[in-house]
Amino acid sequence: MAGFQSFLYSGIGCTLGTLFLVGCQSQTSLVGELPSPNFSGPVAVQPAARPLPPIVKIQPVAPVKVTPPKVAVAGVPRGWVPPVAARSWQAIVIHHSATPVGGAARFDREHKEKGWDELGYDFVVGNGTDTGDGQIEVGSRWTKQKIGAHAKTPDNWFNEHGIGICLVGNFDGGRPTPAQMRSLAKLVAYMMRTYHIPADHIVGHGDTKATDCPGRLLNVADVRQMAAQILVAEGVSPAGNPRTASSREMLTDVKEK
Repeated sequence: MAGFQSFLYSGIGCTLGTLFLVGCQSQTSLVGELPSPNFSGPVAVQPAARPLPPIVKIQPVAPVKVTPPKVAVAGVPRGWVPPVAARSWQAIVIHHSATPVGGAARFDREHKEKGWDELGYDFVVGNGTDTGDGQIEVGSRWTKQKIGAHAKTPDNWFNEHGIGICLVGNFDGGRPTPAQMRSLAKLVAYMMRTYHIPADHIVGHGDTKATDCPGRLLNVADVRQMAAQILVAEGVSPAGNPRTASSREMLTDVKEK
């Protein structure tokens, strides 16, 4: 009997020992599967940088020799016709002043204070502050057919071949006035027709370099469309090539200083 009890106790002890070892081994296996502790806190993931919009690549077109007329064309403000031989204009660059008020005289003073020789734009379209709403002022650069100082790039192509037009206003916070848009479209249409500038060569300043100009609320595509509609009505294709002869003249209601 004593021998049987000794055998029984020995079996129970072995069984318990075996369970204990299995339990430890299982626990050790679970601990081994846990990730290593991190005492540095959560890892912050930095958002990817937002890429800048691509810069428009303008393909130069064959220069067109334009002989200025001896007298102003009917319905076209005299100042739009330069008194000297025209440069090889191949593009139009649209700007905003990023200011609530302004005009050609004010901007001329500001540009000279920056060390520039004179007003950097060819034309300024007023918003009713310094000049009339939609009034187009002709800059001295246009009169002299002097290269612009409005769209500096490494090769300076847009200053040498682009007509600079600035609308008074800050179009990140508001839109151009309807009068400004009408005058701008008429001026752009005239330049497209006269200098054979294609529609895809009408760009915003921000299309030439990394800048917000002419503001997010001035849609250059709208300008192209409005100018194209004027040209079609006048029998001219939006590419600037005459389709049919037309005795009518454009731009009869545009105000000029």
